[in-house]
Amino acid sequence: MSTKFTQLEELIRPVVEGLGFEFWGLEYISQGKDSVLRVFIETDSEKGIDVEDCASVSRQVSAIMDVEDPISGEYHLEVSSPGLDRPLFELSQYQRFIGSVVSLRLRVPFDGRRKFKGQLTGIEGDEVVLLVDSEEYLLPIELIEKANIVPQF
Repeated sequence: MSTKFTQLEELIRPVVEGLGFEFWGLEYISQGKDSVLRVFIETDSEKGIDVEDCASVSRQVSAIMDVEDPISGEYHLEVSSPGLDRPLFELSQYQRFIGSVVSLRLRVPFDGRRKFKGQLTGIEGDEVVLLVDSEEYLLPIELIEKANIVPQF
């Protein structure tokens, strides 16, 4: 994880958790004026995350970002639930979704490819175990650039 992500998480996680939500993760996409800081929040509540929850977290995160100013230049702040196609950021999140179908992209090729889609069958140490077309892959978490649950209907 880059220094920028670590700094952003250290600022934002306590704010989200202080409001009673689970900090699911964040994405920062740097594109000049169109840069986006996306914060994902989760809850144990049966009602789930609603617009008011997102607005509340957005106001608080915005305030801390204005004071600390960790991002130079303009950006858009988005706060949302992870949704059905939720991104996965940490090993504990992968652990919660064992048995689910996952689509992921690696930072560098592994076995000649960067994209994988298959069933998440487990965690071994710091590796994600993915079953793709009856072949098992052990993919180190630090090589995973982006991973999402593939909703099954």
